[in-house]
Amino acid sequence: MTVFARVSAVGPQETRRPVETGRAGPTLRGVPASLGTSAGAAITICGLEKRFGDKVVLDKLDLTVPAGQFLAVVGRSGCGKSTLLRLLVGLDTPTAGTIDVSSSSVATQSRIVFQEPRLLPWETVEQNVSVGLGEGRLTPERREKVALALAEVGLKDRATEWPSVLSGGQKQRVALARALVSHPQLLALDEPLGALDALTRITMQGLIERVWFAQGMTTVLVTHDVSEAVALADRVIVLDAGRVTLDIDVKAPRPRERGSADLAALEGRLLDAIFGVADVVY
Repeated sequence: MTVFARVSAVGPQETRRPVETGRAGPTLRGVPASLGTSAGAAITICGLEKRFGDKVVLDKLDLTVPAGQFLAVVGRSGCGKSTLLRLLVGLDTPTAGTIDVSSSSVATQSRIVFQEPRLLPWETVEQNVSVGLGEGRLTPERREKVALALAEVGLKDRATEWPSVLSGGQKQRVALARALVSHPQLLALDEPLGALDALTRITMQGLIERVWFAQGMTTVLVTHDVSEAVALADRVIVLDAGRVTLDIDVKAPRPRERGSADLAALEGRLLDAIFGVADVVY
């Protein structure tokens, strides 16, 4: 079997999704559960396998993700979630199978945000964000792009500060701005909120949702938190032993009502799939 990961362009860029703006930034009131957009990349995975020695991490996995969709991936530790993300953004290569990431942009860009912010302590906030634009001096044009990215995550006034004076949540916002500054068509999130306290985590979930809605990129979130998955995603898949064992759409309108009966039922189905409980009708 041919093994490759391909990124391709398929036509002229189209208009992004409309956004209502206000004092608090983009809002999601009245938004359908899912809005596809050409600003994101379409993902097609066929027969994907990844092995580390004799250990099979991903086993003949097939997956299609429409452009602009917010996909959450959940499952037990070691089921292949983070490996899948690394393959999607080109940080690793598959053992077998194909990955096609296609967008309407001339050059499809992907970015990943990890659980740790991974900021450069010897650089200021704006210099850390500018890393997302690639090598080069912090020119006026690059500084303007950085300022817009920092404004998007609510940190425009912290541009000249050092990472050491920021809280954990603020550092993760900087990491998110670094990923967003180049306007990627694919954003991969590898448990980016796992180390945050509960209140900061909820705030960051709202921020990620607003940014996804405003920019329209395809987003793939890996998380152990099924409530986070159903609160943010259009669709949630469960991985087990390197294969998709459950694939469900989250049709609740945005903004979503946390603790609602519908979301609780979806959480129950996901937990049943993860822990191997027989299928239950809710």
